[in-house]
Amino acid sequence: MLPGLAAPRTTVYVHVPFCTHRCDYCAFTTFTDRHHLVDDYVDACVTDVRRQVASGALVAADTVYLGGGTPSLVPAPVLVRILDALPRASGAEVTVEVNPDSVDVTALRTYARAGVTRISVGVQSTQPAVLAALGRTHDRSNVARTVAAIGEAGIGSFNLDLIAGAAGESAADFARTLDDVLALEPPHVSVYGLMVEPGTPLARRIGAGEAPVPDPDVQAERYLEAEVRLSGAGLDWYEVSNWARPGHECRHNLGYWAGADCLAIGAAAHGHAAGTRWWNVPTPEAYIARVAEGRSPGAGSETPDAATLVAERLGLALRTRAGAEIPPDTDPARLADLVDAGLVEVVGGRVVCTPTGRLLVSEVTLALWPDA
Repeated sequence: MLPGLAAPRTTVYVHVPFCTHRCDYCAFTTFTDRHHLVDDYVDACVTDVRRQVASGALVAADTVYLGGGTPSLVPAPVLVRILDALPRASGAEVTVEVNPDSVDVTALRTYARAGVTRISVGVQSTQPAVLAALGRTHDRSNVARTVAAIGEAGIGSFNLDLIAGAAGESAADFARTLDDVLALEPPHVSVYGLMVEPGTPLARRIGAGEAPVPDPDVQAERYLEAEVRLSGAGLDWYEVSNWARPGHECRHNLGYWAGADCLAIGAAAHGHAAGTRWWNVPTPEAYIARVAEGRSPGAGSETPDAATLVAERLGLALRTRAGAEIPPDTDPARLADLVDAGLVEVVGGRVVCTPTGRLLVSEVTLALWPDA
């Protein structure tokens, strides 16, 4: 775990699978034609939470994350019914994902009264051509308006989420996006390279020759530029894709990287506890029906073996600023090669990836422990 930052013990993820428009690159479980199910879906989530509490599976959550989909599409008084049902520890971090074009200060004030402490804003880019290529419907002014509304609502922390390497994005486009984002003085920024997921409209367009394949070298250049610009603005890297001012790191994600238990609420939500993982049925209709029938919404589970868990923990630790303890079976020559190549540093007996090493964290993991 990162120095000075305690990982949560119990986290809750709530999946809200409603969107007005499906972005071309999105592979998440979301639906644009199920808004008539919103009230029934929230009722099912509330019932599911209450059953988990009654069974002893949930006592008090250290962090709660409402993701999607687009949680901010659900009327705020309806959405916070889920939060009202969730027992939370004192000082719990509660995050809601929002799109800039579907949230306002009235909704944000409702979130704040319900205990929301953090907002994650899907920005992706501020440049019109790039937003169009990604299938996004907001613009730069909406982002600025959303950030102002977060402050007006009294919510103390927020994240701006960016995507690097979209089709047609120039170096100047990405630089201008960073300019716009930093002008808003965010306490947290995430930057992800554009991924092409099977079955998405983007994958189909690429397969038809209508869009280019994202260039990994360009994405690497964008990432390294983000590292320089964000770090220079006082946002410290603490995980491969995340930078934050001190005290604004996402505790929910820290729990994920540290292996904290996670309770899954909602359709397609994934959870884990005591070494076992499970996932819920994939559609809101099925989730609503299962809960109404008094049945578990779980669709399946797995229990990875010990070696797999150790390998995964090594890979996750290497993604963070704290790095990983040197595995006992690591070949010293391999480690020396990684250091000489400028991919890692050894700090206090721990292996920490350099900016370049973060781009190759999977390869670094395999070099340190070939069985990973």
